Amino acid sequence: MFKNPILSRAVWAGLALTGAVVAQPAFAGECPADKIKPNARQMVDIKPVGVTDVTLGSIDLEKQPANIRERELRFRKLTIEPGGIVPWHSHDDRPALIFVQQGEIVEYASNCIDPIVHKAGDLRPEVYGTSHWWKNLGKETVILYVGDVRKDPRDHNM
Repeated sequence: MFKNPILSRAVWAGLALTGAVVAQPAFAGECPADKIKPNARQMVDIKPVGVTDVTLGSIDLEKQPANIRERELRFRKLTIEPGGIVPWHSHDDRPALIFVQQGEIVEYASNCIDPIVHKAGDLRPEVYGTSHWWKNLGKETVILYVGDVRKDPRDHNM
């Protein structure tokens, strides 16, 4: 049996830390497991307020070796002023990753009883089954970077 006491302490410390992380109910920017509920929130008809959406670049995926027909990989910057709203939208046909670069913003997701707070440094996956809207309740401008795959180039959902 291996008897290095220094390594043994490091291994046990690592296992204890892993256990502490695994025991957490949710990671930053996620709905806690006990708050997940299908159709917890219904669609709201809210218009965008104080939001600037700039496409920084895009790739036609059908022209790439992956040959994903009728899909575009898009990278955007969203700037949401204090009080700003990103209106209700679905990701059933448009998976995305959102990175919060600056500020704090609240998400109202269709599958979470409570609002979800996203802070600078959080990464939010948006996949099939995700419908939501977002609001900047703070006093600081929020900056989000968004990578998504959209089918319809006329789809201007945020």
